[in-house]
Amino acid sequence: MQIKIIKNRVTLELQRLGVENWPIWEKEVSSFPWEYDTDETCYILDGRVTVTPEDGEPVEIEAGDLVTFPKGMRCTWEIHEPIRKHYTFS
Repeated sequence: MQIKIIKNRVTLELQRLGVENWPIWEKEVSSFPWEYDTDETCYILDGRVTVTPEDGEPVEIEAGDLVTFPKGMRCTWEIHEPIRKHYTFS
């Protein structure tokens, strides 16, 4: 399982995806384990986080990234700067 990151997504593409209509999730600086029970796509509005999959290398994610997490992935989130993200499940 792999985290997919697209950097510097253009506004028109974000509009096409309907990102501005997705819910917003916020979290302060912290570290916690997480397991995805469905695919999640999110657009990072603010902040910076390192996500380390249980069976993989750490991935740096920051404001402006469009990220997809696969169903079944177990990981640890280490939030370095408070996170705000739009998100949707598929």
